[in-house]
Amino acid sequence: MDEGAASAIVGIIFLLVLVALPIILKVCGIGAKRVTMKNPATGQIKTGFFGFSWTYFFFGWWVPLLRGELGVAALHLLFSIVTLGIWQIIVSFMYNRQYTSRLIEAGYRFFDSPEVNQKAAEYIGVDLDVHRPQPAVR
Repeated sequence: MDEGAASAIVGIIFLLVLVALPIILKVCGIGAKRVTMKNPATGQIKTGFFGFSWTYFFFGWWVPLLRGELGVAALHLLFSIVTLGIWQIIVSFMYNRQYTSRLIEAGYRFFDSPEVNQKAAEYIGVDLDVHRPQPAVR
């Protein structure tokens, strides 16, 4: 086998692994999980995330940009350029937790099933009692 064919085979295997790995890990339960969140003051519902962000891993600073976090996107773009992309790999482990924490700071509360709420609260490190609906004061 000549050198060109060998490198083509290696390239194809690399691409297959790159495409298949996220799918395999997702099937095994590794990766982002969704949690529905609601802002009690406005009634607006958003999706929070927790776990490894494959979306951020592949698309980097575009993720905060598309989620409406312009300042965060600009900082992430800058850090990705300065670190030659290493930032993007590191932040893939942290971005979903940070995003959901920012939603909580903006007044959103977990609004999903009790099991999902519990997992999200444990992963993010927040007190789930804060997210329970409060009884109306008479």
